[in-house]
Amino acid sequence: MEAETPPARTLAYGTSETIDDDEALDAKRWKRRHVVAVLALLGFANIYAMRANLSIAIVEMTSGGERKVNGTMLHVHGDFENWTPMTQGVVLSSFFYGYIVSQLPGGYLAYTHGAKTVFFAGTFGTAVFTLLTPPFARMGWGMLVFARFMEGLLEGVTYPAMHVIWSRWAPPLEQTKLATFAFSGSYFGTVIAMPLSAYIGESFGWPMIFWFFGALGVIWCTVWYKTVHDRPEDDPKITTSELALLQRDAFSQSHYLVPWGKILRSKPVWAVIMAHSAQNFGFYIMLTNLPRMLKDIAGYDLEKAGLASSLPYFLMGFQIVTGGQLCDYLRKNKHYDTLFVRKVACAAGFIGQAVFLFLVMTTSNSLLLVLFFSISIGLGGICWCGFSVNHLDLAPQYAGHLMAVSNTFATIPGIFGPLLVGAIVENGIIGEWNVIMYIIISVYLAGAAFFWKFADASIQPWASENTSFVGQLE
Repeated sequence: MEAETPPARTLAYGTSETIDDDEALDAKRWKRRHVVAVLALLGFANIYAMRANLSIAIVEMTSGGERKVNGTMLHVHGDFENWTPMTQGVVLSSFFYGYIVSQLPGGYLAYTHGAKTVFFAGTFGTAVFTLLTPPFARMGWGMLVFARFMEGLLEGVTYPAMHVIWSRWAPPLEQTKLATFAFSGSYFGTVIAMPLSAYIGESFGWPMIFWFFGALGVIWCTVWYKTVHDRPEDDPKITTSELALLQRDAFSQSHYLVPWGKILRSKPVWAVIMAHSAQNFGFYIMLTNLPRMLKDIAGYDLEKAGLASSLPYFLMGFQIVTGGQLCDYLRKNKHYDTLFVRKVACAAGFIGQAVFLFLVMTTSNSLLLVLFFSISIGLGGICWCGFSVNHLDLAPQYAGHLMAVSNTFATIPGIFGPLLVGAIVENGIIGEWNVIMYIIISVYLAGAAFFWKFADASIQPWASENTSFVGQLE
């Protein structure tokens, strides 16, 4: 149970209450919003580690691997060698059936029950089903599909909840760097999960992959729940100067009626949806298939493929952090227009990804193959600096709902991507994988063009029409 906290504080902008003392303390300790950002990064790292580990584990589950027994390397048969590529595609995509269902409820629950609690519940539930994955898999692939569906259902609330947190904890000119710093945990989690999953699977067997990451998720949940607060004024450790900064530009946290009709007719909202969906199309196909692609195209074994597959996500995490810092530097210090920064980041990321994915198809050198894959996926971090925080530009008080809407549409590629790969890549030959890459390139370029044409970065007229909360279709 949480320790009792003192009554919430509310400061008017310009207050002088103990600010001098707080400024002295500020120099000696982290800002509380930075503590939230670090824990959010670790939270997303846990979430994506639990999401990505199956893409490594399923290779050993279905193909087996080499294991040293009494000093001799022997081939150990996979426990599920009878699973066809289409069955594997269904298993890998089942996560997204749950994920797409819970986006909009996640945004609603974050406002009504607290974003901190919703983020905690989604992560904790995902950890529980990750721990249960081995016994469920042994019951049959249908039970594994159920477990992954439930993980997706629970994890789907996390992104909308995080946008609600940043609508309260991020000053306007720090929104990009704080939000993208937190989101980068998704990719650093993937970086850690892939090689570590390969090592654990090779050394201890595939069930240990799920038990290890599930346990880490439970530990993180404990720290998050005891440390983070929904609102800055509820945090007993926040200084008055930081609280004044966060409240200066804050929107009222009253519950507004959500203008769903105007949201769904808004071209800038659809620009975010299209960019988000295009980015996720390529990302999810790579997330679930890159180890297999490297195995088929470059002949990598499981452990080597896991290590090579992690590099692109390290670069993506690095790019999203540095890109977020650069975007806010250009806005705050160089006074660049926010819309220009958002458009350039998104377009540059998409075009760069397309170029390097095309280069993948021009080489048979395994090192260049990994390098081009890595740069292509890594440049997705630049795209995120363009569209992922655009919800906060358009309507800060509805940011959680907007993220829920865009992430709902952006989850559709996660459902159909693995099935598309299963239908096209039947024999694992290079020509089949090239078809997949041409499709991804086309989607990237379409996403860049749509965002450039229709994106906006100003508060939308419908975001200023605040009425009492009930949420109805206009």
